[in-house]
Amino acid sequence: MRKEDVDEHERFLALFTANEPAIRAFVRRLLPSRQDAADVMQGVALVLWRKFNASENSEDFRKWAFGVARFEVLGWLRDKGRDRLVLGADVLEVLAEESSRDEERLAAQRDALDGCLEKLTARQRSFVLAAYAPDTQIQQVAEQSGRTVNAFYQWLHRTRLQLVNCTRRSLQAEGLL
Repeated sequence: MRKEDVDEHERFLALFTANEPAIRAFVRRLLPSRQDAADVMQGVALVLWRKFNASENSEDFRKWAFGVARFEVLGWLRDKGRDRLVLGADVLEVLAEESSRDEERLAAQRDALDGCLEKLTARQRSFVLAAYAPDTQIQQVAEQSGRTVNAFYQWLHRTRLQLVNCTRRSLQAEGLL
């Protein structure tokens, strides 16, 4: 592989890795299930790589990636068009436009929440994350925490309130709320 190709590959990976959570969240908001979003994200990643050009402006990568993701979702909708549970293209366009507008605010909220999660002890953080992991059995997480299911739900509720308050304070301090 030529040095130019390696540099371009590394640049793409850096940009894609930095923006992947936002792109995935954007796609997830437009599709009915996580599995559908995961399937579409594979296509998005491939298209982004195939069409990536070293001259692409790094600041415009996210906007460009959202456009690619929008077209990939539209393609998925076209392919699944016979399914009654799929949104129409016009509804998807409205959702995509609103999602694009909200992305900066949502990214700030994700960053603030990540910061607040870091303020929890490692044990608290592991139980919060375990409670929201896919296919979680709350009874198992409660047992691991040494609490009954009811006590765990009460603890989780109090911890969520702490995280909400921390996130709000963080956004207010940054002038975003």
